[in-house]
Amino acid sequence: MFANADDAAKAPRDILASPPIRATRRKRGKSLSRRKGQNPKLRIGTRTDGSQYFYIQYWLDVPGVDERKRRREILGPVKTKSGGLTKTEAEAKKMAFLTELNNRHFEPPSSKTFADAVKHYREVFAPRMLRSSTYSVADTHLKNHLVPDWSNVPIDHINIDAVNDWAWKKRREGLSWVTIKNVLRTMQRVLSASSKSKTVPFSQDGLAIPERDKLQMKINSRKKASYSWDQTLRIVEHVQTMETIGQARREQYSTLFLVAAASGLRIGELLALRNDDIDFEQSTIRVDESVDRGGIIGPCKNVAAYRTVVMADKEGQHAMRSLKQFIKHDGLLFRSKRGGPLVENTILVQGLHPALKKLGLPKSGMHAFRRGCNRRWELARLSAAVIRQQMGHASASMTAFYTGEIPVEMVKNFLQLEPNGAAKAA
Repeated sequence: MFANADDAAKAPRDILASPPIRATRRKRGKSLSRRKGQNPKLRIGTRTDGSQYFYIQYWLDVPGVDERKRRREILGPVKTKSGGLTKTEAEAKKMAFLTELNNRHFEPPSSKTFADAVKHYREVFAPRMLRSSTYSVADTHLKNHLVPDWSNVPIDHINIDAVNDWAWKKRREGLSWVTIKNVLRTMQRVLSASSKSKTVPFSQDGLAIPERDKLQMKINSRKKASYSWDQTLRIVEHVQTMETIGQARREQYSTLFLVAAASGLRIGELLALRNDDIDFEQSTIRVDESVDRGGIIGPCKNVAAYRTVVMADKEGQHAMRSLKQFIKHDGLLFRSKRGGPLVENTILVQGLHPALKKLGLPKSGMHAFRRGCNRRWELARLSAAVIRQQMGHASASMTAFYTGEIPVEMVKNFLQLEPNGAAKAA
């Protein structure tokens, strides 16, 4: 520094003061988030056939995706002699579309994961809305398949592409497509239960199942085991001679199988029957309760399941006579030593499966008697409406689904053919 003005005047002239620094302003580019709305240019496109159309391109915010997506909106054809839009009309249509677009509420990405949805499902939705048997099956799906794979996945990231990747991983692990679809139904219910809109982020229609697998699934569904009345009589005859169970159980199982094959009742409905549900004079069985997988007696499966089954044919009469001889007490017909309903698995292990193995019949559960009953009534040419009511089906398509593939022997008998294919003599 200089002591006074004279010293400053004598200083060398080659020392220059720094010029003032100007504040620079960065040129702002176009940013959708800084604008009040979009106003894209009206464009004209040309199709392969030479016809022209008005369109616009705009940006769309997609929940769960960082970058905006470019979208195209076709406004209509360019005006010709046969009709179309003038430029003024196209501009008006564009502004109407943009008004709706710019005022659209943006739904921010959800921070919830699939684990949060499962918690809501288990603690809130399931206790209020589901039967214990339904929840038991769903909880098995959650524990074995869904929670291990999807627990930390954000709900907004669950879409059909992610689901297809998961489904193919499970398929490679040996899970059948039927099981995969059942597990995904549980997943859809969990997601919809925790959503305010009660919607699911994917549809099973988008599952990438190969056509050959779809065909095989349909073939397998037609080949499900179905026990005819003659096969039921053979099963009952063998059960009555089994030495691995006591006399009381032999009588229980024999009567149970006969009633199942003659009435078409579900196993839960059979195990909930009480002696006041049976009307021997009218030959009817009333169904108004059902036993779930947990052994709890409660409501039936659906509205159509509440019914009165008429046991008027010869098979029904046979079952009713056996039932009349069997009933010796009040309350549940088929009960354990403790007075509660029998357990289905015990019936299969002790009675049905050993009999099937001895007779060389396909191994299946109690539902095979129900399918056999449905088929018998169809071949007897009962009205579809009557069969649907007797079976307690909610729809005609379910009744038709139960028929399955009819064995050749039954077809020949229905057509009155000899084993060599010749018509039987009248």
